Amino acid sequence: MPESLAVIRHLILTATISALAPLSLAAAEDFATVTDEAAFLELIENKELRHRFVGISLLVEPDGTITGDALGWSVTGTWDWIDGAFCREMDWSGKAIDYNCQLVEVRVATDVRFTVDRGAGEAAVFRLRDR
Repeated sequence: MPESLAVIRHLILTATISALAPLSLAAAEDFATVTDEAAFLELIENKELRHRFVGISLLVEPDGTITGDALGWSVTGTWDWIDGAFCREMDWSGKAIDYNCQLVEVRVATDVRFTVDRGAGEAAVFRLRDR
């Protein structure tokens, strides 16, 4: 893939997620923090994480793998649970997404919010869908 296309793709995704982050944070009181790996695994069991506005669909597997697609390009990665946080690294069709540990929160077992830098950064809300 030409480098300019990869840069444009990255900018589109970053801008879209950044634009949606303030909307996600508006209803903070509706979310409960998930600090236990077993609770997280139960939450995502047989579920797909979807962010329809950005076109992201991810499977976060109990074996530590992540697969899916974003804006039509494949996503792969690995994850672990460290000190109450979801820590992941991913690749978006050749573009590395750096390792980051994220705060995980849930709302009514239908929405999961991931906030980068253990809760100090931007957030994105994903809808849980049955596979």
